[in-house]
Amino acid sequence: MKDLARFSGGRTDSAANEQSSQASAQVRLVTISEDEADQRIDNFLLRVCKGVPKSHIYRVLRSGEVRVNKGRIDQTYRLKEGDVVRIPPVRVAEKATTSVPGAEFTILLEDAHLLVIDKPAGVAVHGGSGVSYGVIEQLRAARPQAKFLELVHRLDRETSGVLLLAKKRSALTDLHEQIREGELDKRYFALVHGEWKNSRQHVKLPLFKYTTPDGERRVRVQADGQPSHTVFNLVRRFGDFALLEAELKTGRTHQIRVHLASSGFPIVGDDKYGDFGLNKMLQKAEGDRVALKRMFLHAHQVTFRHPDSGQPVTLNAPLPQECERFLKSIGKKAA
Repeated sequence: MKDLARFSGGRTDSAANEQSSQASAQVRLVTISEDEADQRIDNFLLRVCKGVPKSHIYRVLRSGEVRVNKGRIDQTYRLKEGDVVRIPPVRVAEKATTSVPGAEFTILLEDAHLLVIDKPAGVAVHGGSGVSYGVIEQLRAARPQAKFLELVHRLDRETSGVLLLAKKRSALTDLHEQIREGELDKRYFALVHGEWKNSRQHVKLPLFKYTTPDGERRVRVQADGQPSHTVFNLVRRFGDFALLEAELKTGRTHQIRVHLASSGFPIVGDDKYGDFGLNKMLQKAEGDRVALKRMFLHAHQVTFRHPDSGQPVTLNAPLPQECERFLKSIGKKAA
């Protein structure tokens, strides 16, 4: 961005260079368009000030250097069409200019409002927490002409399947409203080990997010956690394994994984909440059974109301080949 002064992460030999760099930065006044409206000011700044550390964005917000319509606001303020945002001079670390390789993914639906893809396992949806970039950054790099592209929801890095992205602010706002009202229906396939009894089972356990001493994000069942509700439908038994379909009634972090683990049926291959001994065994082929080297959790279906036409849309992502092969191999053993 032309108004952002860049600096090197190494030692600066000349104070004059530093002053010159800062002086070249200018205050920006940005008028919010219809597509930019209804997003939080902190998210807006993180997007338009690419490469600026998140901690610095929140620092200038707290200090009052960011103004909307000449008035102070906090980080939760939601922008309105026509708002005039004052963005102070901010500096970008040189390392932030590292290029992101563009990538495309299997497209399930694309029009002027939406992009729906089939995300592979092992790919993060966005950068952060030790990941330089994810699906959203790669898609933006592959589509430099796109004026707007934002994630509607998230999937865990090791979860594959349907991922919705909005190509217009109005579509993002509409789909978020559908999620809040419980109108957007997401279904997942999960494979568990053990003797699953019921054909349909409701799990309502409150979930609490916390961070481990080494900075890893985790979730546990806790009385004062967020209310959470998942419905599990038995699809088929494979001997000692059961394939379940999970219906999300709420959308908490790691909800399906923790609800199943807390019920005594951790997802096969789950490296956070799973049966680690079983996971290690399944990573090696044995007899007719092929190896499984991923978590068996796949977002296979989503149903929503199209944000423009209002018509119902149902999209499906087939089980990845490695999951299909594993099911066939344990099906032979069960037979």
